[in-house]
Amino acid sequence: MSVLAGLALDQAFGEPRHGHPLVAFGRYADRLEARLNGTDGRGWRSHGVTAWCLAVLPAVLIAWLLCSLPGIGWLVEIALLYLALGLRSLGEHATPVIAALRAGDLPRAREAVGRIVSRDTRALDADGVARAATESVLENGSDAVFGALFWFAVAGGPGVVLYRLANTLDAMWGYRNERFERFGWAAARIDDGLNLVPAQLTALTYALLGNTGRALGCWRRQAPAWDSPNAGPVMAAGAGALGVSLGGPAVYHGVSHDRPALGEGAAPVARDIERALDLAWMGVALWCVAILLVGWLDA
Repeated sequence: MSVLAGLALDQAFGEPRHGHPLVAFGRYADRLEARLNGTDGRGWRSHGVTAWCLAVLPAVLIAWLLCSLPGIGWLVEIALLYLALGLRSLGEHATPVIAALRAGDLPRAREAVGRIVSRDTRALDADGVARAATESVLENGSDAVFGALFWFAVAGGPGVVLYRLANTLDAMWGYRNERFERFGWAAARIDDGLNLVPAQLTALTYALLGNTGRALGCWRRQAPAWDSPNAGPVMAAGAGALGVSLGGPAVYHGVSHDRPALGEGAAPVARDIERALDLAWMGVALWCVAILLVGWLDA
């Protein structure tokens, strides 16, 4: 029931507009990184490991203590799941892209998709905007929704805190550039490890809820060529399930990357972004049933 309560809070209120704990955590992480890595990226892998432990482990310990409190521990767990989920946010960020594409307003569509992806969106055509948004929905469905649900089911409140903070540090430090190549190594690898099982389950969920044969085929053939061991299966299976073509060239921080192709079919349009959101929603419903069934069998 805690899962349903956390999801209900997410749908009712969305992400807190003010005072979100992740904002304070991000400021703390920035200070740690500045102290241990410096402005010129002189920190080594050991500094990154130390910073990760100082950032994450105290918060996980506090979460464990609070969730163990008699009488109110279950309320703390629900609150922690709510703060970690991003299902409503997924739709709130994708909807302006869909609306702008349907209105034929390419500049506004570029601006809207630029808020949810890290690539350069200034030169994207309508197909490129729809492709970027569809990829973002599929991948962030895994990161912001299914990963959080998985770790909550496995380890309750402390598990979802561990996952969400590790995922946040990967987004902050997990870059392969001069500054973070060494320091961010631990954040990137730990996030990869924590997402390994949830990403495979997310890919399987997308496949089951779409064109299953095509999704499984794309996953098997295309995912190994993708840089990320987790994003590859999720987006390949998702693209195959939807019957669209994703991947291809993209510009990140001024550098063009020729990414492998994902999926099969035509380039995505506004409707396919909606279909990706529907896939995430149906997946959440399926996961809730599975989690409740497992809990009932263990009772």
